Amino acid sequence: MQYKHIFGPVPSRRLGISLGVDLVPPKTCSLDCVYCECGSTTHLTVKRKEYVPTQEVLDEIHHCLEQAPALDYVTFSGSGEPTLHSGLGRIAAYIKQNHPDYNLALLTNGALFYLEDVRKDAAMTDLVIASIDAGSQEKFQQVNRPHPNLTVPAMVDGLTAFRNEYSGQLWVEVFLAQGINDGDRELELIRGAIDRIKPDKVQINTLDRPGTEDWVHPSSPETLERARAILGGEIIAKAAAASKETKALYNKEEQILATIRRRPCTVQDLAQALGMHEAQVRKHLAGLEQAGKVVLQPQTRGMFYRAVQG
Repeated sequence: MQYKHIFGPVPSRRLGISLGVDLVPPKTCSLDCVYCECGSTTHLTVKRKEYVPTQEVLDEIHHCLEQAPALDYVTFSGSGEPTLHSGLGRIAAYIKQNHPDYNLALLTNGALFYLEDVRKDAAMTDLVIASIDAGSQEKFQQVNRPHPNLTVPAMVDGLTAFRNEYSGQLWVEVFLAQGINDGDRELELIRGAIDRIKPDKVQINTLDRPGTEDWVHPSSPETLERARAILGGEIIAKAAAASKETKALYNKEEQILATIRRRPCTVQDLAQALGMHEAQVRKHLAGLEQAGKVVLQPQTRGMFYRAVQG
């Protein structure tokens, strides 16, 4: 079976070996974050609906999990906001009932938890990782560029309500960008939100690959340490430790070029080989094509990318 809605398994630094489930079309989201590695949001919405057929997702999950892959998590994530899909709860319930050995994780921007049905669906999972990147509406607008209906108080209220209803693990990720939301005043406001939500874990992150906007830069290791002192929790940003792995991940385009120099590949081939989501691959390929480093070749199996020799 050719999968359209699941990807991986891929290694995750936080979740181990994870099978991704993508429930919305690329870049369908309630936010348009300046740091998003998948590129700018093209469909900014807060409307919940069946963006992709629920039964198609269930069929793919069944086909994959029937083969009993070794996984740490089945993760609702991808290149958009998974809580926008109205079938999230049904899909999670199916996995729990038919494949109970697998843990479920939800990676979410947390913006829609003011909705009771979102909280009910999310409660079907074992781990929820939600984002809080701002404590003020001003920085929320600057960093996350939300749908006009969304506010910081509603978001914090929603996650606080969810914490009170949810028996699983709730982690909060704070994504910092240099000179935007990493000042002491904003960090103190974020700390206030965290104190209300009472997550099981706080993780502090910053850019380790190109974001949506080229003017967004990672916070320095010193700033991340200061943020940890204010927020508590742990720094998960690879920028905090200049490891070989970190440097390699800064150069996804070089990995793509090295791969297609050996043989032409489709987007799907590259995503599978490099453990990346297709939206990330497309973004990097667009940059390489603009730079004249790759060209497209139509073939029977689809459009192949080939490195330009020289």
